[in-house]
Amino acid sequence: MPQRCGTQVDSSFILGPMNPSREHPIPLYFQLKTMLVEDILSGRYGAGSRLPTEHELCLRYGISRTPVTRALTELADEGVVVRQRRRGTFVNPHWVRRNVERRDLRVMVPDGPWEQQIRRVAGEDLRLSVLQVGLHELHSAVTRAVAAGLGPDLVVLDSVWVHEFVSDGFLLPLEELDPAWIRGEYREDFLHPFVEANSHDGRTYAVQAEADVAGVWYRRAVLDGLGLPEPTTWADLRRAGRELRNRNSGYPLVFPGGSAGGETTTYCLLALLASNRASVLDKGRVTLNSPASVEALRFLRGLADEAVVPVDVVTYEWDRPIRMLARGEAVISFGGSYEARRLAAAAGVSVGHVTNHFNFVPMPAGPGGARASLAGGMVYCLTRQAANPAAAMQLLKRLVAPPALRVMHHETGQIPPRLSAVQMLAGQSPFLALTVDMLDHAVTRPPTSSYALVSAQLQVMLEGMFTRLRSPRAAVARAAEMISAVTGLPVAGR
Repeated sequence: MPQRCGTQVDSSFILGPMNPSREHPIPLYFQLKTMLVEDILSGRYGAGSRLPTEHELCLRYGISRTPVTRALTELADEGVVVRQRRRGTFVNPHWVRRNVERRDLRVMVPDGPWEQQIRRVAGEDLRLSVLQVGLHELHSAVTRAVAAGLGPDLVVLDSVWVHEFVSDGFLLPLEELDPAWIRGEYREDFLHPFVEANSHDGRTYAVQAEADVAGVWYRRAVLDGLGLPEPTTWADLRRAGRELRNRNSGYPLVFPGGSAGGETTTYCLLALLASNRASVLDKGRVTLNSPASVEALRFLRGLADEAVVPVDVVTYEWDRPIRMLARGEAVISFGGSYEARRLAAAAGVSVGHVTNHFNFVPMPAGPGGARASLAGGMVYCLTRQAANPAAAMQLLKRLVAPPALRVMHHETGQIPPRLSAVQMLAGQSPFLALTVDMLDHAVTRPPTSSYALVSAQLQVMLEGMFTRLRSPRAAVARAAEMISAVTGLPVAGR
């Protein structure tokens, strides 16, 4: 291994325990010194930044003051740090410029507009290495990268995975990098539901990149031409479907209805359940096995029986319904606001003009509920294996600055996650006016570290119901049992 500032770096130690160990043959002070050098080289402590005090290092690593003092003294003697009386120990910026090579920031993103957005704000001072994977492969791609010790510096994740990846120890709490920004700008300006959803034990592990809501898309001209009102109840939706079915040979309503649709299937289903006041998890129990859930599946089965919905929705991939809507092969589609960009492109219109042709409204109210929506979105996270976390944090802050969010909204139609950006766009975007109001009464997906398994069971539940493998009641009961098994939570009512 190469020497750095007189320090021989022991690769077996660097890849081993995170704390100095008395069982290691290398002295404690040398272990700590090596760790601090690696933290500086990786960007955890940037040029000119203050290192923890001797007392803080003692507490953090559970060692006495003697090895801590010696480690800091030798680093000062070698010019790595500068010790200032009554102020602390600071990283020597001259040493950093001389010893730290310019490194690419490793970024992992799903397909879509993410790479373009990130490269646009990175500027010339941040050199990027961007890996783009399919949205439905993103979860496994991140898991594999971390397992191989190659966790990216910055990653774009579905917000519902945050709790799982925090529990697995994948993510870096952002307070370690910029506590002042988190306490001030972030907590004061970002939409409160997302600030809470992306926190765990009082620490912030993700920053919302954009917000989206689930609901119903429909072709304005078709419903208006038939004198059909905007569907506000399940009865309205059934009535519109029947009327459209009688006048056309195609299926009026489409949506992803099985595992082929992945998370989009679950996203739409949870909004439908919420519209009848049904839920999956609540207060530490599995609440899916309820009359309200059974009623929701019976409603869907009835639409399939009346040929309003095609049974083969179980085979639809996540973006097929919105493409069918754009081409006029369907008139109504369950989906998310995040599909505005894809819908506009498929229909040959701009995102800014998509609402001239298509309307997007909350999920109609069921017999036991009210109009509802589901809030979600993608987030920016830093992994614990980040090689340059300071630069990754700098990039994250640029990405969520109001000017960048304004461009993001104009290109994608997504809801900016901070108040100042929403206010800046107020009155300029008809689509934002439609969607931002839906956030006020939206539910969120179940916050559980087992969410991926829960989501898979909900998709299987729909498949079993549509293919008549199980009745609506049996499909709900089976899914509740399986979700109880994967989460360890009891089924309500037992």
